[in-house]
Amino acid sequence: MISRAHSPAERPVDAIALVGPTASGKTAAALALAHSLQPQGGAEIISLDSALVYRGMDIGTAKPSREELAAVPHHLIDTLDPLQSYSAAEFAKDATWLIQDIRARGKTPLLVGGTMLYLKALLEGLNDIPAADPQVRTQIHQQAEQQGWPALHAQLAQVDPQTAARLAPGDSQRIGRALEVWTATGQTLSSFHQSAKANTPDWHIPIISLEPADRAWLHQRIAQRFEQMMTAGFLDEVQQLKARGDLHPDLPSMRCVGYRQAWEGLDAGGREAEICERGIYATRQLAKRQITWLRSMPDRVVVAADATDALQQVLQAATARLR
Repeated sequence: MISRAHSPAERPVDAIALVGPTASGKTAAALALAHSLQPQGGAEIISLDSALVYRGMDIGTAKPSREELAAVPHHLIDTLDPLQSYSAAEFAKDATWLIQDIRARGKTPLLVGGTMLYLKALLEGLNDIPAADPQVRTQIHQQAEQQGWPALHAQLAQVDPQTAARLAPGDSQRIGRALEVWTATGQTLSSFHQSAKANTPDWHIPIISLEPADRAWLHQRIAQRFEQMMTAGFLDEVQQLKARGDLHPDLPSMRCVGYRQAWEGLDAGGREAEICERGIYATRQLAKRQITWLRSMPDRVVVAADATDALQQVLQAATARLR
């Protein structure tokens, strides 16, 4: 554990977090940063992405290529079957061990991705939230079938406005979980998160955030990437997942942006163009939520993702903090 006696300028860096909304160029920046750190012992990448943990979900997650994965050691990619779930608390536990192990081998850990809840769990901790109660969960889902998830989101906003503010009205998985916690304990999910901070390691993890100055630039990249995924066989990938027979659209894996829209579109017999349009829209909404999360982190170093020298700025920012 790092001593609190060090000033921020003197304290050794535990890791560098390279974050940003989807399609902002994080993968390319992370690989360039890892390459630049070779003279200092090298770096290893810890995926900060809730979708990349799943095997067989490659195209729709824009998973790094085999060449990219081979160029730099990566962690928390392809570790789970889509039938399994993975929580922010599990990520924090795994990432803590990985950071310590990578540093012990003389390398720099790079936390790279856009799942802000995972980063928050690592930096601020998560309390021992009670396990799900199947009976309470069933009641909440029955209520959702009658009233719709936006109505339950409004209900959550009344009892836990802090949690509701960071969730989309259609985010059934997280809305349901937050209402489960409230119903079972009488305490808000946000209160559990806040009370965990005192037990969190005193990390020194500078955050470098790739955020576009022009939102239209990001929207264009999102559209281009989704169209490229469709051309690469994304719908075939989803069809293969559906054909397994043991997966369903309510699983965390299948609720990942893009997969949910593709699954629903295929079930409805939708045209490829319609599925692509819905996927692009959902991805834009995800990026909007990610940017909102990022803006709540005042200590981050912002690099304009659409700047011509964005990559150089990332390298300079990381180098300055590793001295």
